[in-house]
Amino acid sequence: MLFFRSEDDLRAWCREREVEPGPAVSVEQLWRLSVVWYGTRLDPEPPRRTPAEVRAIFAGVGLTDPFWDPVPRQE
Repeated sequence: MLFFRSEDDLRAWCREREVEPGPAVSVEQLWRLSVVWYGTRLDPEPPRRTPAEVRAIFAGVGLTDPFWDPVPRQE
């Protein structure tokens, strides 16, 4: 994971290295995701999430790109 000040900085970094940029996540999205994702980790038996639950968590913080699909769909 790399951190950039802006998406413009991300694109510039990728251009300099001739690579395609991957999905960008804002600090706010990362925080919201971590609160949900790790919120039950200290429970004696934290729940094991299904792919559908993971998709819903990601979608809830705005991560809807196919990159975030825990089980990529076959074409």
